[in-house]
Amino acid sequence: MLHSPKLPRSADGHLETTAFLDHEHPIVRDFVAAAIGDARGEREQAVALFYAVRDRIRYDPYRFSWAPESYRASAVVTAGYGWCVPKAVLLAACARALGIASAIGLADVVNHLNTEKLRRRMGGVDVFYDHGYVAMLIEGKWVKAVPAFNIELCDRFGVRPTEFDGRSDALYQEHDALGRLHMQYLADHGTFSDLPLARIAEDFQRHYGTGFDVPDASGSRQAERFEDDAPI
Repeated sequence: MLHSPKLPRSADGHLETTAFLDHEHPIVRDFVAAAIGDARGEREQAVALFYAVRDRIRYDPYRFSWAPESYRASAVVTAGYGWCVPKAVLLAACARALGIASAIGLADVVNHLNTEKLRRRMGGVDVFYDHGYVAMLIEGKWVKAVPAFNIELCDRFGVRPTEFDGRSDALYQEHDALGRLHMQYLADHGTFSDLPLARIAEDFQRHYGTGFDVPDASGSRQAERFEDDAPI
């Protein structure tokens, strides 16, 4: 597990509504209310939000777009799917809706359970650049969490689901359910008060070329579903 020295120094600048973290949008507010239910207290509510984003928003890197509006938290709720970055945006926005300071984090990771189809789009490499995570200020401590892989996807890929208790970092496990190497963190680029989408797009272009270009702004490759490519 890679620990970042670049966590925010305070909550300043990490509670506001932004172009992407539109936590005042009714769709986001409704998602938050349904997620927390009867949960009380900062930590309990943060944990409830994590599981709601992890499991109610399906992980799918095939339905991809560079259209900025598709990265708004409200748009992610409406779509019901997203890859690690939009799912991180949603969790960060949900946290802010409850007055929990949050930030978007980016890291480079190696995924040893990549699929051949996704690997081709990545130029034949297994490094996921600018992998998204969330940092939340819970009970006075910054804690990192990755809500990317929903429970059904974990079951299909034989991966242990990421669990979160609101006290410790919840990042991808180093090994899968069978003890094979799963995820390794290579570099942590720190956190941002809003999504640095232009930076991510530039990094993807540099590392992946045209692999993540999409034919239109919708990113709707409807025939492709990531869970259908489970290697086991």
